[in-house]
Amino acid sequence: MILHPATRLGRQLAGAVLFAVLLLSATGARARPVCMIVAATDGAILHEDGDCRSRVTPASTFKIALSLMGFDSGFLKGPHDPVLPYRKGDPAWGGKSWTRPNDPESWLRHSVVWYSQRITHALGADALTRYATAFGYGNADLRGDPGKDNGLERAWIASSLQISPLEQVLFLGRLVERRLTVAASAIDRTEAIVETRTVGAWTIWGKTGSAYPRLADGSFDRARAWGWYVGWARRDGRTLVFARLDRDESRQPVSSGLRARDALLAGWEELAGSLPD
Repeated sequence: MILHPATRLGRQLAGAVLFAVLLLSATGARARPVCMIVAATDGAILHEDGDCRSRVTPASTFKIALSLMGFDSGFLKGPHDPVLPYRKGDPAWGGKSWTRPNDPESWLRHSVVWYSQRITHALGADALTRYATAFGYGNADLRGDPGKDNGLERAWIASSLQISPLEQVLFLGRLVERRLTVAASAIDRTEAIVETRTVGAWTIWGKTGSAYPRLADGSFDRARAWGWYVGWARRDGRTLVFARLDRDESRQPVSSGLRARDALLAGWEELAGSLPD
């Protein structure tokens, strides 16, 4: 469908105004919008607002890529295999869901850090780097903090691994179109465990991510958390990929990633309706 220039401009302006309204209503003074980007699965950008080209930590959105790696390597076998136990000393700040046995489905649903660490240790740094490079996943740097040898523990959490919102949607487009160099079954099984939401006639698959940036002394800036929500949406045979990134301006009781997710879902139908066909 070829749109008249005035129609295209009108849609673009409507999308920009909608984005601004949603940011004010959904995040208020708690968070500063960084980027909202929506693309077709072939990489064509349909909506881009804010700084979508600068790289930051992927935080738990990396779990989508890590799931593909885990299933492709054979370490992960199905939504409930393997079941792995919590061990004393594992990260436990996520509450009761983190201190009990978890499987791939509950790992992704509850964003269990120690389960990610089991996968990264099973694969090793070299394999992780090869996968991330092949995926075009940001800077593909899994080394971790300089001099700490902790890449397998936290490279994706406010550390060496960095990705931009634009790179997120390009990666997700390759996933949805099955252009990644992994087994088809790895994509099938990953899609099966990513959380889904229904918004009107749209089905939305998405993953949140939250992380505190580092200060100059290496400590965490707990007042300025990054909040991600990335994924893909389908309706009537059409698939779109998206990434939303926010940054808090003060410390908040609710995860920045959950708030980014809720804000995107609240405005998704109107935003999607403003996009070109």
